[in-house]
Amino acid sequence: MFQIDTDQAGQRLDNFLVRVCKGVPKSHLYKAIRSGQVRVNKGRVTADYRLQQGDSLRVPPLRLPAPGEARVVPPAAFPVIYEDDAMLVVNKPAGVAVHGGSGVSFGVIEQLRAARPNTMLELAHRLDRETSGLLMIAKKRSALVALHDMLREGKGRKHYLALVKGDWVNDRQHLKAPLLKWLTASGERRVRVDPAGKPAHTIITLQKRYGDYSLLDAELRTGRTHQIRVHLAAAGFPIVGDDKYGSDEVRAHFARLGLNRMFLHAHRLEIPHPLTGSVLRLHVDLPDACRGILACLEQS
Repeated sequence: MFQIDTDQAGQRLDNFLVRVCKGVPKSHLYKAIRSGQVRVNKGRVTADYRLQQGDSLRVPPLRLPAPGEARVVPPAAFPVIYEDDAMLVVNKPAGVAVHGGSGVSFGVIEQLRAARPNTMLELAHRLDRETSGLLMIAKKRSALVALHDMLREGKGRKHYLALVKGDWVNDRQHLKAPLLKWLTASGERRVRVDPAGKPAHTIITLQKRYGDYSLLDAELRTGRTHQIRVHLAAAGFPIVGDDKYGSDEVRAHFARLGLNRMFLHAHRLEIPHPLTGSVLRLHVDLPDACRGILACLEQS
């Protein structure tokens, strides 16, 4: 049983368990949460629940991996866009999860921790596995709390580039459909527009038209799961290469052109520094594969 104090408050449940249950595979931790074996104040919670000061957290006995069963996380370096004593911002490639779990043994954060074993590293936010671009990681607890507060209060600006199927009409448009998480029969996570969902706000700005396709800038004003993907698909403009909410036919067409990923890239961040408050403006160009597709569309 754990009693959450001030220093621990604000952390996601799954991140807290990873730290206190050292050596236990993440798949075991997520299974324990989903099955209700992990309880907060005697109630069931989800993995993304943020712990509050005074919470009573019950963790059941968890099996450690047998000798030779634990998978060694290979250390990795990712392109660093910004770093100081408080935070690190890297350019995450598409196809790499930000963390282990749900069938993935490890992700960016585990590989960075393996490469920097003496540094505290915590994800400040998340990107989908097939989304590339700017990923913020805190190196101090105070920075992590400040970044979480900033994102929750909408003080920062996160911009993504998305190529969508369809001829986008308006130069600028606000999408505000509420989003609800649900599970498929196979247990796969999905999100849909639903009046019972949580408020979500995406600002879309047209960048360029390519006939039957459009390049858009999507600014997140809230941070719901799959928000940009679902908002655009619900508006009739699914993202090229999206395997959950897009067209199989479109995905196959672009795969033949050399794009074997979703065309969604976190390209710009404008945020107050979590400790100093000074404005950080960070940018990373589209990956080569995405630029190559735009060049193909220019010629067609």
